Amino acid sequence: MRCLGATAGSVILVDGVSFEVWPGRVTALVGASGSGKTTSALALLGEHGNGVHLEGTVEVAGQMVVDSNGPTAAASAVRGRVVAYMPQHPGSSLNPARRIGATLRELERLHHPGEAVVQEALRAAQLPDDRDTLRRFPHQFSGGQRQRIAMAQALTCRPKVLVLDEPSTGLDSITRLQLVSELQDLARSGLGILLLSHDLDLVRALAEQAVVLSAGQVIDSGGPDVLPAALELPAPTTPSPGEPLLQAMNLSASLRPRGRDPILHEVDLAVRPGQCVGVVGRSGSGKTTLARCLAGLHERHTGRILLDGDELPVLRKRSLEQNRRVQYVWQEVRGSFDERRPVDQQVARTAQRLRGLDTKAAQSEAVATLARLGVSAITAARPPSRLSGGELQRAALARAVLAHPDVLVCDEITTALDDRGTTLVVELLSELKDRGTALVWIGHDLGLVAAVSDHVVVIDTGRVVEQGPPATVMTQPESELARRLLSAAQLGRPHSPPVPTPDTDTRSESRR
Repeated sequence: MRCLGATAGSVILVDGVSFEVWPGRVTALVGASGSGKTTSALALLGEHGNGVHLEGTVEVAGQMVVDSNGPTAAASAVRGRVVAYMPQHPGSSLNPARRIGATLRELERLHHPGEAVVQEALRAAQLPDDRDTLRRFPHQFSGGQRQRIAMAQALTCRPKVLVLDEPSTGLDSITRLQLVSELQDLARSGLGILLLSHDLDLVRALAEQAVVLSAGQVIDSGGPDVLPAALELPAPTTPSPGEPLLQAMNLSASLRPRGRDPILHEVDLAVRPGQCVGVVGRSGSGKTTLARCLAGLHERHTGRILLDGDELPVLRKRSLEQNRRVQYVWQEVRGSFDERRPVDQQVARTAQRLRGLDTKAAQSEAVATLARLGVSAITAARPPSRLSGGELQRAALARAVLAHPDVLVCDEITTALDDRGTTLVVELLSELKDRGTALVWIGHDLGLVAAVSDHVVVIDTGRVVEQGPPATVMTQPESELARRLLSAAQLGRPHSPPVPTPDTDTRSESRR
């Protein structure tokens, strides 16, 4: 790629970006959300967003994909067979109405008729290749599992170049460590890999060449030493003791009617005003299902969910005030926005509908909150497809915050963010905590969870296996899963300072 340029009207998205992807090597594009990483990567396939014009030179396997006039006729020939792309949000690439086996076999027939590559692709993506897995629909997998299904789709094409946009999103530290090993094996087999990631530990472990982007331009390139320093976060404030604001008691949930395919088993959870409870565990362990139950979005559950001691029904039966008091920030945020309306209007709509603000006041508050999170008014006025994953993730948080909730359930809300974006999010949520907002923080970044939480719950296959203060759980784990997660997290430097070891073990006695 030489001097790639991308414009949308008078807006310059990418300006003079150059890099190379070699067989058997990993090249990484890093930079803040909206810096042009995805736009640059998609140019390898000759693809671009609506209204975007490409120019420059992009050559793949001897074929000119982009020239001074934009994408060429050769672009369609390289997609899939030569260059495969795994998007940042896997939900956008998975057909919700088709079983994953049918989709993978269709790709197999299209690109490699007569060959059996589906099982090979599933194993490379760290997914079971059994019949039960192939018969499931995308919604029956966790966010991290859907990420790996999207990778399996790309690998089924057996490309020469694999473009991975935030491949570690939604993955626990154990699976993330396995991902490093798998990608190293793929590179050793001769595959060229272009890695787009905010996970700097992952980049350090894999990439031989790193290209740092800012505002659409290359500001540095070279080995992993050009990467920014690790993020430092302030220690969380300690909430005042009190009665639980939100409480789940003996909560069980399943995918199918009559309790078939159980996901959660008798989970207890309590969060007080001004407290942050962190929930960690492996991908597919039931963390997002727990969050959806608290938000009223998962109806196939038993047990009790209480808000201020009163029963909290499923979402369709909740009052407007109950909806306002308990807000949920989705893990895969792109699917939660209407592509036909500007993002700032959708954020403002929360304050209009749930707090009764007029249009002007709601719009003003939406723009101010978005700006506080690093999303400018110009950017927020665009439709969702024109925002980066990190910008849209922050917009989803702003939308929930505008409800002025008493409880905020955050499901992997920093996976698409660089360190600056993460800092802005943590600062805003810290202020909400100080005002008494209760937070449930679901995450895979153990260092970040330890830094922001007052209490940590570890879930394994739908059961709580350990819980207690982060200083205890993260330094003196008793469950096998917690020990494995912490061991695997040593892949690179943590995202936060070490958590101090307590003088005494104040761990809850309610472990399972």
